[in-house]
Amino acid sequence: MNASLPPASYRAVFISDAHLGTRGARADFLADFLRRIRCEQLYLVGDIIDGWRLRKSWYWDAQHDAVLRLILRHARAGTDVVYIPGNHDELFRAWLPLGLEIAGVRLLGEAAHTTADGRRLLVVHGDAFDSVVRYARFLALLGDGAYTAALAVNRVFNVARRHLGYPYWSLSAWLKLRVKEAVKAIDRFETALAGEARRRGFDGVVCGHIHHAEMRMVGDILYINDGDWVESCSALVEHHDGRLELLDWVALNRLSFFTPRGAAIAEPA
Repeated sequence: MNASLPPASYRAVFISDAHLGTRGARADFLADFLRRIRCEQLYLVGDIIDGWRLRKSWYWDAQHDAVLRLILRHARAGTDVVYIPGNHDELFRAWLPLGLEIAGVRLLGEAAHTTADGRRLLVVHGDAFDSVVRYARFLALLGDGAYTAALAVNRVFNVARRHLGYPYWSLSAWLKLRVKEAVKAIDRFETALAGEARRRGFDGVVCGHIHHAEMRMVGDILYINDGDWVESCSALVEHHDGRLELLDWVALNRLSFFTPRGAAIAEPA
């Protein structure tokens, strides 16, 4: 996995929707990313651990452990690590009134991040602006089951691609963007988040939740979704001059990700 490359240094890094505890989680990709970066601030923007899935069946391997150890290593190294729970790790929301800090990781319901060039960004998971999750939890759980099935197909599809010498590619993400109603829902979600940021006097918003990495202007508001580590395997980074960039980790390392899921991962130092 290009282990010889030097670590990249960023002012801030935003990741979400790792869904650790599910078979669809690309914990191997995320661990590789965390191992090869340094940052002053690390925002975990929800659904890092999938409590919904873990309540139904237990799945956890060494690569999931490696992700958690790497996050804690960043905290020990002086990185300001903020965990903003999402709907799949909502069990942590019960702890928010306590203002807890666990092993150097602060739990917050949301955050306000100011970039090096002075832009104020609202950082939220985003599920509160998803009408299905907010008003029809049963439909959300039903959708979660269908999504899990799609990810199972995606795993088989990528095993075949790997044997043919092709890199990882998300079939489930491609299918989602071909469904007209899904595209409409994404647009409504983006508009709602941008509206909330505007109402509260922010210059932009950073979120996760819908597994669709995007950075665009919605009117006068900068909308950024940092993506996920199930389908897009992406992160938002702020460079030291304030420039914001979405990183597609698979595309950046296209020749590196032929390692089968479950292969040994180097332990963090």
